[in-house]
Amino acid sequence: MKINALNDAALAAAALASGRSERGTAPAAGTGAADAAGAGGTPVTVSAAARALDLASAGSGIDEAKVAAVKAAIANGTFKVNAGAIADKMLSNAQEVLSRVRS
Repeated sequence: MKINALNDAALAAAALASGRSERGTAPAAGTGAADAAGAGGTPVTVSAAARALDLASAGSGIDEAKVAAVKAAIANGTFKVNAGAIADKMLSNAQEVLSRVRS
């Protein structure tokens, strides 16, 4: 499990959307200024990057059943921590972060 998996997906979607808008690709239908006459306010535009971030963060990404199972195991005193798995994931995440910094 990656710590920032949801954020990575949102950033990738935003980067893709902003790349399209910089190249002059036409925006999707329903984008652009709001109808100020009907709303009675100031027209607002939302960038493609903001729309992509909103879509990417729509799901919570939390497995409620797994959370409940871990909670129950902790309450029962049967939860066991796998230190080796945690260390492996921490090293993997550190390598990923370092590879991003170098590139």
